[in-house]
Amino acid sequence: MTLPPAAHPTAYVPVDHYSAVHLAAQTARSVAQRRGLQGALPDQAAVIASELGSNLAKHAVDGALYVQELPLGNGVEIIAADRGPGMREFRRCLADGYTTTETLGAGIGGVNRIATSFTVRTHEPGGTVACARLTPPEDADAGRRAIGSVCLPAEREEVSGDACAVAETGQGLTAIVVDGLGHGPPAAEAAQLALRTFARAPDQPLPALLTGLHRALRHSRGAAVGLLRLHAGRAQYCGIGNVRCVTLTQQDVRHRLTGQPGVVGLEMPHPVVRDLPWEPHFTALLHSDGIDHRWAHSPDPFLVRLPAPLLAAALMHGHRRSRDDATVLAANLHQRLS
Repeated sequence: MTLPPAAHPTAYVPVDHYSAVHLAAQTARSVAQRRGLQGALPDQAAVIASELGSNLAKHAVDGALYVQELPLGNGVEIIAADRGPGMREFRRCLADGYTTTETLGAGIGGVNRIATSFTVRTHEPGGTVACARLTPPEDADAGRRAIGSVCLPAEREEVSGDACAVAETGQGLTAIVVDGLGHGPPAAEAAQLALRTFARAPDQPLPALLTGLHRALRHSRGAAVGLLRLHAGRAQYCGIGNVRCVTLTQQDVRHRLTGQPGVVGLEMPHPVVRDLPWEPHFTALLHSDGIDHRWAHSPDPFLVRLPAPLLAAALMHGHRRSRDDATVLAANLHQRLS
């Protein structure tokens, strides 16, 4: 059984000025140290964040970095997202020494060399999403898993009332997204209590998991909860409240589901599992209502083709409701990152 690391919200660093690059490097080093990465890895994480941040500062519009621990496995990831103008000479940019400005050109090529995995998608004029993951050598396979999440608090809030986690057991991959009622510390306490309860027995049948969460949250603010389980050739969703489940191919969105009415911990109906038709190339995701659900009604073709970790970041970057806590968790069992 593989359980998730301790849940921390994503560190969000908007790169609206070159001064943000130093903050990005400090943030990446801090996250790597918190995760317990040893030796040169924290400094390498700082270099990756600095290079991606510098690229945003020089070339991008509305660029930001998202820095966090990996959803599964021991490592960190640094994701850069922007709204344009896209990378014209993408393949050349991946080579060390290539530059479009009068710099040393270590940038994207240097990130590609240092990172355990580095995945980039770009289109003109809509922008670029890049995900660099850094792991110890023994966890390199985890760094290539196509599982990604981003979790941010509402603007002017220090803690997030949302939370998410992934667990891998004999029953398959099980994901949870929790949206604590309201904002601030009481919502965050409910969300973190839900994650601790989930981590104790993530391999239970989904209705039993939700029932256990309901009991655990009875003296809390309460929460909306979405559970997703992916097996070989099968997917199941079970949710209460406004956590949405979406499945998609590289062409379009296939299914859009929302949870049953109720609040976990306060008033909850008998949980119902919904089986989803499933094919190996499908990507599944859960998101809280901090993401505008209208993205799935007519999705950008660029968006639906993104690998799961980039999809999570792109949804957060382009469709977040900043006045609410927001979480996206996406997974594809058959993809591997480069």
